Amino acid sequence: MHAPRTLASVWAAKATALASRTLGRGGGTAASGLLGLWLQPSLVRDLAGQLGRGCVIVTGTNGKTTTARLIGAASRSAGIEPLANASGSNLMRGIASALALAADGDGRVPDAGRRLGVFEVDEASVSRALPELSPRVVVFTNLFRDQLDRYGEVEAVAARWRQALAAAPAGLRLVLNADDPSVASLGEGREGVFYFGLEDRRLGRPTAEHAADALFCRCGARLEYSVAFFSHAGHWRCRSCGRARPKPAVSARLVKLEDGRSSRFQLVVGDEKAQVRLGLGGLYNVYNALAAAAAGEALGLPRETTLAAMGETEAAFGRQEAFEVDGRRVEVLLAKNPAGLNQVLSTLLLDGSRRTALIILNDGIADGRDISWVWDADFEAAAGRLERVVVSGTRAADMALRLKYAEWDEAALEVVPDVGPALERALALTRPGECLIVVPTYTAMLDVRGLLARRTGRKAFWQL
Repeated sequence: MHAPRTLASVWAAKATALASRTLGRGGGTAASGLLGLWLQPSLVRDLAGQLGRGCVIVTGTNGKTTTARLIGAASRSAGIEPLANASGSNLMRGIASALALAADGDGRVPDAGRRLGVFEVDEASVSRALPELSPRVVVFTNLFRDQLDRYGEVEAVAARWRQALAAAPAGLRLVLNADDPSVASLGEGREGVFYFGLEDRRLGRPTAEHAADALFCRCGARLEYSVAFFSHAGHWRCRSCGRARPKPAVSARLVKLEDGRSSRFQLVVGDEKAQVRLGLGGLYNVYNALAAAAAGEALGLPRETTLAAMGETEAAFGRQEAFEVDGRRVEVLLAKNPAGLNQVLSTLLLDGSRRTALIILNDGIADGRDISWVWDADFEAAAGRLERVVVSGTRAADMALRLKYAEWDEAALEVVPDVGPALERALALTRPGECLIVVPTYTAMLDVRGLLARRTGRKAFWQL
């Protein structure tokens, strides 16, 4: 039995979550953890320390939820039960909530000996999460400009990560994106680093995108690219100091993105090769799969279980999640920064049958108050590709203006600020048998997914 304060915090967290759900106020995944930590600041450490398989942290700007989901599926296939903050609540309060709700009345995590913590962690919370979770492995997916009002510029985030890792135990294993210079640099001078990256030059371009977020080396010189896949991710080097993309231990070749809903590629791990069919579309999900495969290597999971998980794992909530509404397919693709939105637009263009879209731009705290980032997204590439577009959200007018300057057909645009009526209008514009694409920012995704879940009888995101 644990200390009285730990027990009290577990019970308080459970009661808060139950009250929130009973009153229809959501899953309580933040409030329950917040109260639990207030009562017992060491709650995360007390509960995570019980997990016999240790913990994995997944962090980065994009791909955290999907990568963590893939790692969890791979561990489950290997007979190791994951314990995760699957709701996406990725501050310390969300992790505390996931652990407290998994514990029993005595403050013990059931079957803890065979459980692995798989926690996605907000970029700004890594320094707090490391000492509390004492992870075996930390996965860094990428680092792009996101929520400037909260995080600051890319290099500021990278500097905080380096500082946090400097205080971490020497045995910590890192899984790093070799194609992202800011992330790859975290492995300098360290052992136990597993790099992942793309080795298919057909998918790239000779230079980084005009709005790339990390065009300069840490030494101050401009980076050079032999191929860039998206934003600043690619095969890079610095002529000034000699830094260069490290050779990845886990890579993808012969990538085929298909219709934007799935992809195929050759997974290369050392000298071994395997064909993978990923049930998720887009190049960014190939990166997520590589991150998960590299994490599997770092954890010592059997490769066959990791491969099986890639083909069986479905999209996480709001990330290519699909619904069927009145004979229409509705796909929700979260977009919250220029790099992510550009990949969503690229994925959308892979399938010409997608002709109607609902774009929702909010400026809530979780979205970032500064919405100037939409001007760095390449909407111009998708001009003329959609027949019907509904724009919604608290900043709907700003999004409509951005699309106007991108030369989208103004006659095809409708502005409906409220999300509920906007969804109904977009569905009405979508013919039976067609697909409606919904592209929301984070808080908008929670809103529109809630509407779709209630309409189709699907579980709330915190119940998945």
